[in-house]
Amino acid sequence: MRIEKKLHSEISTAIRSIYNQEADLGKIQIQKTRKEFTGDFTVVVFMLLAYSKKSPEQTASDLGEYLKANVIEVSDYNVVKGFLNISLSDKFWMDFFAECFSQDNFGFTSTEANSKKVVIEYSSPNTNKPLHLGHIRNNLIGHSVSQILKACGNEVVQVNLVNDRGIHICKSMVAWEETGMGETPEQNGIKGDRLVGNYYVRFDQEYKKQIAELVAGGMPEEQAKEEADWMKKARNMLKKWERGNQKILDTWKMMNDWVYEGFDKTYADLGIRFDKMYYESQTYLHGKSIVLKGLKQGDLKQKPDGTVFLDLTEYGMDEKVLLRADGTSVYMTQDIGTAVIRYDDFKFEEMIYVVGNEQDYHFKVLSIVLDKLEFPWSNRLTHLSYGMVELPEGKMKSREGTVVDADELIEEMIQTARSNSEELGKLEGFSTEETDKIHKIIALGALKYFILKVDSKKNITFNPKESIDFNGNTGPFIQYTGARINSLLKKAADQNISENSSLRAENLSHGEISLIKLIYAFPDSVKEAGEKRNPSEIANYAYELAKEFNRMYQELPILKEENAASKNLRIALSTKTGLILKSALSLLGIEVPERM
Repeated sequence: MRIEKKLHSEISTAIRSIYNQEADLGKIQIQKTRKEFTGDFTVVVFMLLAYSKKSPEQTASDLGEYLKANVIEVSDYNVVKGFLNISLSDKFWMDFFAECFSQDNFGFTSTEANSKKVVIEYSSPNTNKPLHLGHIRNNLIGHSVSQILKACGNEVVQVNLVNDRGIHICKSMVAWEETGMGETPEQNGIKGDRLVGNYYVRFDQEYKKQIAELVAGGMPEEQAKEEADWMKKARNMLKKWERGNQKILDTWKMMNDWVYEGFDKTYADLGIRFDKMYYESQTYLHGKSIVLKGLKQGDLKQKPDGTVFLDLTEYGMDEKVLLRADGTSVYMTQDIGTAVIRYDDFKFEEMIYVVGNEQDYHFKVLSIVLDKLEFPWSNRLTHLSYGMVELPEGKMKSREGTVVDADELIEEMIQTARSNSEELGKLEGFSTEETDKIHKIIALGALKYFILKVDSKKNITFNPKESIDFNGNTGPFIQYTGARINSLLKKAADQNISENSSLRAENLSHGEISLIKLIYAFPDSVKEAGEKRNPSEIANYAYELAKEFNRMYQELPILKEENAASKNLRIALSTKTGLILKSALSLLGIEVPERM
């Protein structure tokens, strides 16, 4: 039993004993004591005054005295206004650590029969460009939240919906057909996703040029955007694609295959995987059939030009188009079809979409549309909205070619890790193969940690050099702490020193107690991260744990400690801290090198 549950029960007993009242358990609030106050757990007393009929301070003192006298784990208390701060005994902390030391997967909840089935969709790239920095944040959040939800005991299915059709895909195809002269990735050694992305940029450049020429000839700009030659070709190509034109389908498949090969390499470098892939080209027709059925049943409306829409004015919104006048699909149509297929596949209890906050409106409407179309699970959809990633020099734009290519960024991170390591002399004596492997682990650890340590909802400015620092709140600092622990334990093994099962020590130091308290907090950190769908809870926990271990490491002897019980405890603390750091970082998709 977690001590919070016992304290909760004991406070209820105290109210009954002192005030002869039966407490509403929901009014007993226990939280972790804030760092600026003395204590381990704090009881909020204000809601309990109805039972005591006394002042907050006197009520807190009454409860504190009772707990100190009757609960063996409570060693002391103090009162700050209407808050009762409870301190637990060294014996409690020692007993806890002895119990948790031998527990495998400490902090994780095993999947049980009543676990929740969660489907989480992330990545969702377009096949008209390579993955970029924004995709990296999406993938890292999606992968990390998946691992955290698994650690909380849920059954998680990780899926990817590839946006492989639509007007944006046709733009790259038009530019390739018009100017590519049959160019392939093999001809110039460029990754397929990069090659296709170049043609997407080329389309935008030529499209703007054509608009400018039409405007210069006296055409209004809005009309010019519609009449530009390449835009008309892209729209015509999309119509032919949906009608099954074989020549266009062959070009589409060839160019998409180039992109998929490029995606696979980037995913492998990032350590990203999926249980199932979905493709919009395979789901949009199902979405169209559902929309047409809803129109026939009267759930949807149709304009004279053939546009099918849902009137959302009762929700304070506008009309939502579900099929264009020419019969082609929009994103919403595809998402409807995909959601229905996915529910049929997994019968999920929750479907999480990891998508940037610019799509907040889209997913709000998706739930409403599915509800109007009478799908009873429409309220099980969750949009895990996240902020944008910018660089110090500003925003990125795919069409203008100013995005940061994911592959280039990873390579830049590896080079920065190499330069930093060489400057600090940390990998002297390692083989070339070892250093290359460690540099990549450090680089990816730095990238992932820098992005995931920030609350997902916030925008971030990514600075590659700042992320790779062996000091401060960075991935390499935590990785280095893990490697330091590995080195310590190796030295202990070389000296035939190891912890034994008798974990007992008297007069625990402040450093030892502080570290044990942080170890105790790990399951709560995992649980909170799962409830909030927020990897930053884990990232910042790992940083605090690493800091606390390094403080103990600097202040207390470990292998040179003369007291056998203290040496045994500190080695055990080092062992457990190393395992928890590894577990915590694994939830972020980060490796810990054996040495660095």
